[in-house]
Amino acid sequence: MNTTNGKNISSNNAIKKTQVSVSAPKPDSRENRDGGESIYNLSHRDLSPEVFKQAVEHAPVAISITDLQANILYANRAFSKVTGYNNDEVIGENESILSNHTTPRLAYQALWGRLLQKKTWSGLLVNRRKDDSLYLAELSVAPVLDQNEDTVYYLGMHRDSSDLHELEQRVNNLSQMISAVINSSPIAIALLNADTDIILMNPSFQRLVSDLAPEKSAEDAKEILLEMLGDDFINLKKTGKHFHNHEVSFDEGGANQRWLVCNGTIIGLEDEKPGNFFTQPESSHFLLTIDDLTELRQRQLDSQLNALKAVIAEEELAHATREAFNGAIHNLEGPVNLIGAALAMLARRKDVFSDQDPVIQALKDAQKAGHQALENLTRSLPDTSDQSKTSVNVNEVLRNVIRLSTQKLLSHSIVVDWQPALRLPPVLGKEGKLVSAFRSLVDNSIEAMADSNLIKRELTIRTYEQKQGVRIDIIDTGSGIDQSLRFKIFEPFFSTKKPLQGNCRGIGLSMVQETILDHAGTVFVDEDYDSGCCMVVELPL
Repeated sequence: MNTTNGKNISSNNAIKKTQVSVSAPKPDSRENRDGGESIYNLSHRDLSPEVFKQAVEHAPVAISITDLQANILYANRAFSKVTGYNNDEVIGENESILSNHTTPRLAYQALWGRLLQKKTWSGLLVNRRKDDSLYLAELSVAPVLDQNEDTVYYLGMHRDSSDLHELEQRVNNLSQMISAVINSSPIAIALLNADTDIILMNPSFQRLVSDLAPEKSAEDAKEILLEMLGDDFINLKKTGKHFHNHEVSFDEGGANQRWLVCNGTIIGLEDEKPGNFFTQPESSHFLLTIDDLTELRQRQLDSQLNALKAVIAEEELAHATREAFNGAIHNLEGPVNLIGAALAMLARRKDVFSDQDPVIQALKDAQKAGHQALENLTRSLPDTSDQSKTSVNVNEVLRNVIRLSTQKLLSHSIVVDWQPALRLPPVLGKEGKLVSAFRSLVDNSIEAMADSNLIKRELTIRTYEQKQGVRIDIIDTGSGIDQSLRFKIFEPFFSTKKPLQGNCRGIGLSMVQETILDHAGTVFVDEDYDSGCCMVVELPL
């Protein structure tokens, strides 16, 4: 055991002479420029044992040869460099000198089990250096067989893989932390490949998918989302231009309106195939992050609704005043017109007509006073508020109408079935005017159901997207409108309701029609609906 490494190996036939042949040179093999022997001409010469010894001695991996009890017979220079032990300190010692005694027993059982089967074992062990520092050894142990296929030595090769292990663990830990953050994030995150296929999404995005397309696949929901993003995503895909704070909204019905803010960025990922190691082509991937702003927008809407209530109250006061003045004008026009007709008839009767006649003069004075009163009333009509047209979400308008009418709906035990379109394009309109118009329609439906002895009192409001616009159906379970009155109800001062003292009635639907026409739309009664009344409003995009 104390002999030199070379003698020990030689005496035990650890390394035998091996004949290594290099293939003969090809016909076009070149000789060296000095006309000397080509390297290919060495193909039939034997490599001496010294070549093998020096190759093992200078190998960059730690190599040791042991007997069958794992006592070290030989260790190369790399072994000393890795372990910190020089040859004199390890020759004759057992390999267990390197053990930290923290490696599980099962690992050693597996190692010896493989060696007894004359098979190679590879694995990781925690080793201890001479200075007591620990390192992770990536070890391979193979049996060395003699001519009779009996094991005579064990050949061990190992390298210090501590740095690689630390790097792998750091990457794994970082990956787990990133995964935990992404998966627990309330922000929906999705990664799309160049073909816009979803290759990664977190739970928040999965929940968003189920909301966008409850009865469809994730791909369908993705297409809906990309359609909402419109040109922003198209530009991201074509030019790589990132987009930020793109806000979209969709309505799930009931009390669930959702507002989302979307961001998109492009990521270039390198190819993972070994054949592309040097070229490293990049493929484009699209990262979408979607944050839910519903709670914030809801608070803003509540604040806006309070302001809208004040505007609506002012609108209703002005509307009532205009209605009262228009009613007075309408009622006064009748007598004034009769006086004018009487004067015209008397003027044709020359025998009785005389400007000096006090009756004729009284009629003329009455006519003049009537015209003056009509002119004063017309000038006194309150001006309609001049609202500018903006982009309006009809679903949001109708939701505000329902909120404004909640108390009245509850007082009459009316159930509201709100069926908004999931995605509704905006229309150009005056939001306050539209709220007033739709509220008048809803109020008419409430009164129609309140005046009836109904068991089922249900108000259904539906919105649809049409090719050229938006359709709104307001359906009640009241007694409906007679076929002969379906056009007459839009005339000023016509009403199917009994006049109540103190209430202004007669031009509600007329004002609704005026507002809808101002938006280039139409309002009518659905003649095919016979289970109550269905008022239809169509507005262009």
